Amino acid sequence: MASNQSLRDLQWLQQSIQTETLNLKSISFHLSQATSCCHQETQDSIHINISNQTHFQFSNILSLLSSSSSKTRVSLQNLEFYDVEWDVEEVKNLETLLGNSSNVKRVEFKKNKLDFECMEIFATMLKHNNVIKEIMLCESRIGSYGAGLIASALKMNTCLEELQIWEDSIGSKGAEEIAKMIEANSTLKVLTIFDSSSITATPLISAVLARNRSMEVHVWSEEHGRNTSSKVVEFAPQSSTLRIYRLTVSGACRVACALGWNTTVKSLDLTGVRLRSRCAKELRWVLEQNRTLKEFNLSNTRLKNKGIVYLAAGLFKNRTLEILKLNNNRFNGIGIEHLLCPLTRFSSLQIQANVSLKTVTFGGKRSKIGKVGLNAILQMLSSNQTVTRLGIYDDQSLKSQDFVRIFKSLEKNVSLKWLCLQGCKGVDGDLVLNTIMETLQVNPWIEEIDVARTPLQICGKAEEVYVKLGQNARSEVEVDVDLFKDMPMTVPKSCRVFICGQEFSGKTTLCNSISQNLSSSKLPYIDQVKTLVNPVEQAIKTTGIKVKTFKDEDTKLSIWNLGGHHEFFSVHDLMFPGGASFFVIVSSLFRKPNNKEPKPPSELEEDLQYWLRFIVSNSKRADQQCMLPNVTMVLTHHDKIDPNSIDFQNTVNAVQRVRDKFHGYVDFYPTVFTVDARSSASVSKLTHHIRKTSKTVLQRVPLVYELCNDLITILSDWRSENHEKPAMRWREFSDLCQIRIPSLRVQSRNSHIVKKVEMRRKAVAACLHCIGEVIYFEELGFLILDFQWFCGEVIGQLVKLNVRKMNSNEDVNGGFVSRKELEKILRGSLQSQLPMISSKIFGNMDAGDLVNMMLKLELCYKQDPSDPESLLLIPSLLEENRTKIPKWQMVTSDCVFAGRHLECHDSSHMFLTPGFFPKLQVQLHNKIIGLKSQHGATYSLEKHLILININGVHIRVELGGQLEYYIDILACSTKNLTETIKLFRELLYPSIQNLCHGLTLTESVIRPECVKNLTAPRYRKTQCVPLFKLKQALLSVPADGMYDYQHTWSPVTDSGRPVVRPGFDFARDLLSDDDFKEVLHRRYNDLYNLAVELQVPAENNSNGPSQAQQDEPGKVDPSFAGIAKGVEEVIQRLKIIEMEIRDLKQEIQGLRYYEHRLLTELHRKVNYLANYNVQIEERKVPNMFYFVKTENYSRRLVTNMISGMTALRLHMLCEFRGEMHVVQDQMGCEMMQVDNKAVKSLAPYMKGFMKLLTFALKIGAHIAAGMGEMIPDLSREVAHLAGNPLVYGAAGAAAAGAAGVAAGGSLAGGGGRGRSSDIQEDMKAAQQWVVDFLRERGCATGKDIGDKFGLWRVRYRNDGQIAWVCRHHMYTRSNEIFEVPM
Repeated sequence: MASNQSLRDLQWLQQSIQTETLNLKSISFHLSQATSCCHQETQDSIHINISNQTHFQFSNILSLLSSSSSKTRVSLQNLEFYDVEWDVEEVKNLETLLGNSSNVKRVEFKKNKLDFECMEIFATMLKHNNVIKEIMLCESRIGSYGAGLIASALKMNTCLEELQIWEDSIGSKGAEEIAKMIEANSTLKVLTIFDSSSITATPLISAVLARNRSMEVHVWSEEHGRNTSSKVVEFAPQSSTLRIYRLTVSGACRVACALGWNTTVKSLDLTGVRLRSRCAKELRWVLEQNRTLKEFNLSNTRLKNKGIVYLAAGLFKNRTLEILKLNNNRFNGIGIEHLLCPLTRFSSLQIQANVSLKTVTFGGKRSKIGKVGLNAILQMLSSNQTVTRLGIYDDQSLKSQDFVRIFKSLEKNVSLKWLCLQGCKGVDGDLVLNTIMETLQVNPWIEEIDVARTPLQICGKAEEVYVKLGQNARSEVEVDVDLFKDMPMTVPKSCRVFICGQEFSGKTTLCNSISQNLSSSKLPYIDQVKTLVNPVEQAIKTTGIKVKTFKDEDTKLSIWNLGGHHEFFSVHDLMFPGGASFFVIVSSLFRKPNNKEPKPPSELEEDLQYWLRFIVSNSKRADQQCMLPNVTMVLTHHDKIDPNSIDFQNTVNAVQRVRDKFHGYVDFYPTVFTVDARSSASVSKLTHHIRKTSKTVLQRVPLVYELCNDLITILSDWRSENHEKPAMRWREFSDLCQIRIPSLRVQSRNSHIVKKVEMRRKAVAACLHCIGEVIYFEELGFLILDFQWFCGEVIGQLVKLNVRKMNSNEDVNGGFVSRKELEKILRGSLQSQLPMISSKIFGNMDAGDLVNMMLKLELCYKQDPSDPESLLLIPSLLEENRTKIPKWQMVTSDCVFAGRHLECHDSSHMFLTPGFFPKLQVQLHNKIIGLKSQHGATYSLEKHLILININGVHIRVELGGQLEYYIDILACSTKNLTETIKLFRELLYPSIQNLCHGLTLTESVIRPECVKNLTAPRYRKTQCVPLFKLKQALLSVPADGMYDYQHTWSPVTDSGRPVVRPGFDFARDLLSDDDFKEVLHRRYNDLYNLAVELQVPAENNSNGPSQAQQDEPGKVDPSFAGIAKGVEEVIQRLKIIEMEIRDLKQEIQGLRYYEHRLLTELHRKVNYLANYNVQIEERKVPNMFYFVKTENYSRRLVTNMISGMTALRLHMLCEFRGEMHVVQDQMGCEMMQVDNKAVKSLAPYMKGFMKLLTFALKIGAHIAAGMGEMIPDLSREVAHLAGNPLVYGAAGAAAAGAAGVAAGGSLAGGGGRGRSSDIQEDMKAAQQWVVDFLRERGCATGKDIGDKFGLWRVRYRNDGQIAWVCRHHMYTRSNEIFEVPM
């Protein structure tokens, strides 16, 4: 109670308001008081008491406050009215006070009385007010009518944020009116209702949910039959939580309807609300429609089985709910069975219906799980991969043995992290405890097991469980394990025999005979092969790769019969072994199919070559290839042929040619078996060979993990238990390793360690694949245990799948089909057509698995590998054009025809895999489609053909060769040759190289005439020249002939009819400008290096041609901007190139000048060698000589003297100044044997002569003229110039450079006097040896030398030097020389 000193009369208050001495923010009016006074509680708040006698003062004060000039009105923010009975005048004053010019934010009415007229005035004011934020009405008896007026006003109000109505019975009608307001009003943030009946909550919360209002709602009411109040519903938008405490059944249904499309509620708690089946049915619709609800608590709602069935049905379509709590309800095992059904998979192919739910709890004293519920729990735990938290509370029905089964099922579960068994009576005894410990030993993923209030916890035994859980948690910081440390190796015990051969070669018959021999030798025939087949099934059984398996002592022998039909070739790469295996190539001596016409040796040779090339190509890619593939050849139908006939001898010769050709690539068994495949006796020796070879191979191949032997037994047991499953999912294999193999067990939750253990498992699975125990491809996610089923039924049907026949929609035009359409086709095609026969394919795999398998088998290809739903290219859809004659679309006079031939470098032993070209079709398709909008590019496909049209360039990419070992790229272009070749190299070559898998391709130039006429591939295969050889040929000719160098084409005939006539093309028309300039630049560089060797002085004449050489242009490497920026930009770039790099003729002119200078310098040095010592016998014998060795009717230049060499002939060169050359038809002088003295005298001279010869060859000097094929590869003798690309052509690489005595500057004096003196001594010794040698052979006179060497002794008229020259120079240069007889 305020002190009397602080109480003031109302007169003071009115004066203060008038004089504006008060600055009030809060005023509270209390009417019906004993006395009238006011009390200022704080500086800005005042408490006003008004008695009944002075009630008029209330109106006066309101009138003063509503005055527009009142300072108090401006500052006033809160108004409170207690026990006020309003009349119309007072309400109007209040309306004026609360006008839009005031700042009142909060108005509270407590125990007020407003009649209908007053409420209407107040509602009208509220409708247009844009200042008030909060209104509170407490015990003001507004009723449903007043609530309706307020609701109607708030439909228009856009400012009010909080409305509270306390202890007023607004009734259902008033609640409905407020609900309508909520639908229209979006600014109200808080709604609090305290009503006498809980029925008011339903329309209010339903409206909030239906309109997705972020409005905080609190509804209270009195409890029925009690004098207490409690909360009915509460919604907190901040946490998106809706909590309903009490609601009628109809109210619950209405709320459920509002929740269907709600997006504001994430957590719904109905704990304690009594729900019936009708309401559960509505909640099912909520689960199906709602996309934001994360948590749903239905504990203690008295739900029975029928209600749970509705909820379970909703879970099938729900994709967002994560937590579902159903504790203390009244459903039994049947309800649990339905509840867990959407969380359970009942087969390996079934997709789990609900994958979002993470937490499920149920149980209670009134819930009886029973046997049905237990089985549902076990099935869920063994198959579910998403639930992380499971709670079973206060169960009284399950026994200890039941919980043992639950924990056993957890051994394979990798998702559950939290298990609560609070209050479960059956969690008791040592058996349960031991089972829990064993489960935790093999399952490290469980983080918590709650056994509070169970007998196990009450007796104190639960502590061991918590200790073990703590150990698993601490294991996360263990040191990383070594990946393969504890995995010892051993010799494999499984070997595979691959029976290869073309169709109708007798492979199947031969396999049956081998099987009979192996069985008759009492080898157990493993039951992987079905010997008895239902006749109907036999009639429709597919063909494919067939597998038979036998046991030979401790060795397992598998015979794989590879399909000989061409459609099966694409899967052979996939079956290529990396472990113990060998090959038996089978070929028939007769043609198919009647076996009456003998097979020509050429056809037999072609069959054998295909399989040998297949084996070699794959063995090059094998990661662990430690030895050559072991191959045995078998010829069948030997009983029908005469061994002594000429045809058979020709066949034997053909087989021997094949063996010689592949010698060093495969390991052939020396014997070629000739058998009658139908006779077991005839193949007995072959059977014995197979048994012995398998044991030999097992000892030579790499070791395998010893663990594989244990897994073979475990997998066999698993196969026996799951005989209907020929394939094992990777998850099933991981579970098997986790339970049965300690070394492959995950013992820590650490992600790094888990990853390493997973790698170990994959390594073991790959090892099992290599030794032939399983078929495992990591990308597919399963292991094949039944080879016959996989290779025969699955692959056999996939390979022969005719998509075009199955579907004629537009979706499969152009070779591409959507993934969904292909899955649909697979389902329709691979289902058994006979009702009594059921295919096992779809019993173990779904259509998506089959599509992935087709991708792995390269039966189809993704257009975009990064897109899971990418279109798929199916090569079998592509047809070969056999009717139309190929021709270019538009050919004009200015069209350029260009072709390039890309062939495997070692095409005689390797080829491109069958999957290469379809992949290339896809890659180029993606590239061209990207350019379509820029250049109008078009792209079409045929079986072995790609057609591209891009900005005036028409391109054909053809796959050629019977064994598909080359690619031809042909173009008809409106652009020049350089631009066209750039398009090849920028657009096509990168894609081709990326798909070659390590194979080297050689590029050749195709004859333009063949490109223009689109000559058939079989004719144009000889009409191409390797690009590097064409460049070498250009580099081997003098500069004078480079521009006009011609390549000559040979003719092609067919049965005497000319198909392609002989002709020639200039090299400049075959090479692009870039290629030709590359040749010129290489020639420049090599001539520059040669000039350095010869120490040619720098050119002083700045006006001479050498000035052009000094200004050597920079290297220009323009990119093919036409692909990304347009071909026209390339044309502009080429114009710049033409300005920067001189015309080809100008460059060649520069080369000619450069060569002339080098020739002059070379001959100056040669003359020095020839005349450096004129004192030796006054040049009575020639100085420049060389030796030739005769071998196999050919002569070869001797490059190095070795003691003991025989059958050599000494020859002399014509020494005419500047035109030194070989003398044709020179007899020479025979040298029987080289002794040590000759080696010592001649070796230094030979090295010097070789270097001069090398230089001469490089610049086209006549010193090498006439030697031709005599010149060998000098790369060893001329080591320091090895690799110099100037040495080409017939002279071969004669001269890769010279080591030893330099014929350069050191010979001409200057520096290095000591070395010059040594060289002179060396040359003197060589010349003296020649003088002595000729004397011994009786060739000491000029006449003898003329007879044997065709050389005559002359003297130059200008300087008097002596030389030995040929008869041609004697007569043609008589004005320069005269003969000097000896």
